[in-house]
Amino acid sequence: MKKRTKIFIAVICVITALAAATGIYANSYYRAVNVEAYLTSDSTVAFKETEKGYFFDGPGEEKALIFYPGAKVEETAYAPLLHSLAEQGVDCFLIKAPMKLTILDGDAADDIRNAYSYKHYYLAGHSLGGYSAANYSANHLDEYDGLFLLAAYPGEDLTKAAFPVVFIYGDNDGVLNRERLERGFTLSPGSYQSVIIKGGNHSNFGSYGAQKGDGEAKITAEEQQKITVDEILKAIGKE
Repeated sequence: MKKRTKIFIAVICVITALAAATGIYANSYYRAVNVEAYLTSDSTVAFKETEKGYFFDGPGEEKALIFYPGAKVEETAYAPLLHSLAEQGVDCFLIKAPMKLTILDGDAADDIRNAYSYKHYYLAGHSLGGYSAANYSANHLDEYDGLFLLAAYPGEDLTKAAFPVVFIYGDNDGVLNRERLERGFTLSPGSYQSVIIKGGNHSNFGSYGAQKGDGEAKITAEEQQKITVDEILKAIGKE
């Protein structure tokens, strides 16, 4: 066999192996569970899929929250949480990231801002999605009115942010890196808030079952999400 042919075959084998590995990785994620009822329009919230994700359009007209989902989690797992916020007057945009990794499209919120006009915009995210949202906000300190980090922390300096930064996490979270969380506090404005959900864990901010390495929750996902919604509404003045 000629040397050139051998090299060609070797390259094809490498490309094939990489494609197979990428396919396996792309299809290995946590699936949403029991969210169908939140993926349809009802008398209060109009639901639709967009080019960049999903839109929960409630009765509110001035405030919108852009949500970055956790890594390797099906985006619709956060539908119950966002549907509830939309019901209370905060329209919600759920980002659909490439390969379910928001770090691959950290500026996705820009497209939403360019397509819609709200008086107030907020950012939120879960786990690595919260990390992406926080780092994105570091370059848009004058464009948002609040940042909500669910079991997440920033990696960039937010100390000069004029908007409130709220950390929300469960005391039974077995996934959240506490050392990085503590460092995240130092990267936040002095007025940041830390909300610890008693009995909450990492997974129950979404509806996708138990995440590997997580602690056992002492409350239901519905209870954890309700507390989260209440805290977000409180911070943006909807209560």
